[in-house]
Amino acid sequence: MRFLDPKTDFAFKKIFGSAESKPILIEFLNALVYDSQPIVQDLEILDPYQAPQLQGVKDTFLDVKAQLADGTMVLIEMQVLNPLDFNKRVLYNVAKAYSLQLQRGQGYSRLRPVIGLTITDFVLFPERDRFLSHYQLLDREDGLPYGDDIELVFVELPKFAKSLGDLETLTDLWTFFLQQAGDLEDIPSPLDSSPNLDHAFHIAETVNLSMEEFDLLEKQAFRVEDGRNVVRRALLEGRQQGREEGREEGREEGREVGRTEGEQQRSRDIARSLRGLLPVAVIAEKTGLTVTEVEALAAADAAAET
Repeated sequence: MRFLDPKTDFAFKKIFGSAESKPILIEFLNALVYDSQPIVQDLEILDPYQAPQLQGVKDTFLDVKAQLADGTMVLIEMQVLNPLDFNKRVLYNVAKAYSLQLQRGQGYSRLRPVIGLTITDFVLFPERDRFLSHYQLLDREDGLPYGDDIELVFVELPKFAKSLGDLETLTDLWTFFLQQAGDLEDIPSPLDSSPNLDHAFHIAETVNLSMEEFDLLEKQAFRVEDGRNVVRRALLEGRQQGREEGREEGREEGREVGRTEGEQQRSRDIARSLRGLLPVAVIAEKTGLTVTEVEALAAADAAAET
């Protein structure tokens, strides 16, 4: 038995955003957003396309979008590669979803909270060891919340280090599923303890894919690998350019050192030729050497002559 890797765009949408995914998504959100508490009881899976209301505003596409029973909007994104300004993109998507709730003339009381749940297959916050982070608008001095209108939740999969024997909470189970399901050949304990996890594994079974889905999965895998190769190539070219610049800088530095050493040697030769003809201070002034250097040259020459 083989399973799709939930970290891929195709598999993530199939597992969490398809028509049969509602109970899976409810438990998934409770696990990662609400600390394994059964807060979410019902939701509606929505079209993840966010169309702009104003000309010139960017279109945005999410992996999964859902509306909870209380009206809270949840935007869910799985990101494998780390694009430039990714953290700004996350905030833009959430702010856009928040503002798109109102039509012209509608009051602000209609606004409902928006939660951005972002799962990354890379480290987004290297200064922190925790794999799960929650951000809200808070007062800088005493932490008093401004409100619950905007919340950002991040799951950094590379930081999750628990093995099967260490899994305890629903949060652990679903995070392990995201991180490891693509490498599993069966459903191990304790992942088989949740009917919704079992359902997620069933959806992720590669044997259930159509030929069209296999083709789509293959194309997406190629795109991800192409993206990684672009990064590798940029790093390689950057290192190569750095080496070339370093070699050129070294050559230029060597030429500069040679020129400086040549000029210093010429000054020493002139100082030696003037020794006994002019006072030490005057020789130093004419050659650019210090009085101490001129005296040291005289002492060295005198020692060599004895």
